[in-house]
Amino acid sequence: MSQFDWIGKWAMYSPDKLAVNDILTSESVTYRELNALAETIAANLYHTYGLRKGDRIAILSPFNVAFVALFGAAQKAGFVLVPINFRLTPSEQSHQLEDSGAEILVFDEIFAETAKQLTINQAAWSQLVVDVNQIHFEDFDENHPLFILYTSGTTGFPKGALYTHKMLFWNSINTALRLDLNSADVTINCMPPFHTGGWNVLITPLLHAGGTIHLLSKFEEDQLLKEIESTKTTLLMVVPTMLKMMEDSKEYTSFYAPNLRYFIVGGETLPLESIESWANKNIPIRQGYGLTEVGPNITSLNQDDNIRKRGSIGFLNFYVEGRIVANDGSECPPNKVGELWLKGPNVTPGYWNNEEATSSSIEDGWFKTGDLVYKDEEGYFYIKGRKKDMYISGGENVYPSEVERVLREIEGVKEVAVVAIPDQKWGEVGAAFISTSSSLTESIVKEHCLKHLAKFKNPKVIQFLDELPKNSTGKIDKKLILNTYC
Repeated sequence: MSQFDWIGKWAMYSPDKLAVNDILTSESVTYRELNALAETIAANLYHTYGLRKGDRIAILSPFNVAFVALFGAAQKAGFVLVPINFRLTPSEQSHQLEDSGAEILVFDEIFAETAKQLTINQAAWSQLVVDVNQIHFEDFDENHPLFILYTSGTTGFPKGALYTHKMLFWNSINTALRLDLNSADVTINCMPPFHTGGWNVLITPLLHAGGTIHLLSKFEEDQLLKEIESTKTTLLMVVPTMLKMMEDSKEYTSFYAPNLRYFIVGGETLPLESIESWANKNIPIRQGYGLTEVGPNITSLNQDDNIRKRGSIGFLNFYVEGRIVANDGSECPPNKVGELWLKGPNVTPGYWNNEEATSSSIEDGWFKTGDLVYKDEEGYFYIKGRKKDMYISGGENVYPSEVERVLREIEGVKEVAVVAIPDQKWGEVGAAFISTSSSLTESIVKEHCLKHLAKFKNPKVIQFLDELPKNSTGKIDKKLILNTYC
């Protein structure tokens, strides 16, 4: 058995333990059953579809038992998983399929109509669980990729970050050390499978530890609060928007979960009122920082510090090195803002089929995050801003350059700038400022965006200007736009 085959190991150690349960379908499997399913899927992909080590498999599906088993198949056989964001338009999805060179698209039946619009060899989950002869899997090393995870890019097109078996292992170790994970832990996953957060904040570390995972592919705050109690969940990850919706739920007042050690929250800083509200229920909150290309679990703020050090992302995890680098390349002293650079065994080897992005992001083994941070005198990290202009809307990363690229496709658009503005529900949303030489209307812009962008990327505010403000060098001045119009 391969050293990378975590599910196969637990099938020997704890064969009858509950591994994965799908709350919405009531399908559940033990580690023995999950391992058998993973072997069946791997064999089908090998025999029926001719896939071999290194071949890319695109997946258009919410989390389900078969999806977790496919992850196990990839650990066994060296397949490379490419989770496709089902919130994207078919044109956006097609770019990722073409860029990754995926040999097959595995889809859930709920996306059958979408799949028909995508030109690629396809298989439904039901076609991968038919018994076939088992195979002897090819060998591969720790640097072999396991995922290609697409992240929105500053060039206007998503980049496929390579995620290796080595990264998976060290992320799991870092997570277990900081969160005290073990085989007794139980989580509910509400995060989508096309982000590293869905897979690698808790699911894969718990599969490594032999824990239990409940899947809830459709977030609904009332149901989630009930399920946390009934499943005796010990920890789970949510984004701030989810946490606020849970606080506003009719189930919140009676909510009682003595087994829940804490919530893990990433993204925007939580309001003090939210932290204190959950503390009144004896549920602490652990905030942290992560990114697809490194980890993703990079820092963690101990729950005992979440009020005293509110706004901090805590300390770097165990096997991660960090530097805060000024514009001149020097290391920043306490309280001086600079770019966060990271180094360690959990750094990506680069971007798929994109040497330019790889070379610009990695320098002597250091990954340049593009995030502006500082440390206080006690060594606690704080996020100050985003050098790459990204904003987070409802837990989803949005890069203005990608939205701007789509807006420029509209006939009559001369100039465009997209900036983030606060939003009570989603945290941040986009505001698009457009100068035009024609009688362009807001409805035309919205129709175009809905066709070519996922809903969370669509600008909530659209404003037409005769000319966009410029700085002294002639570039569009987004800061001035924010100060003048927002």
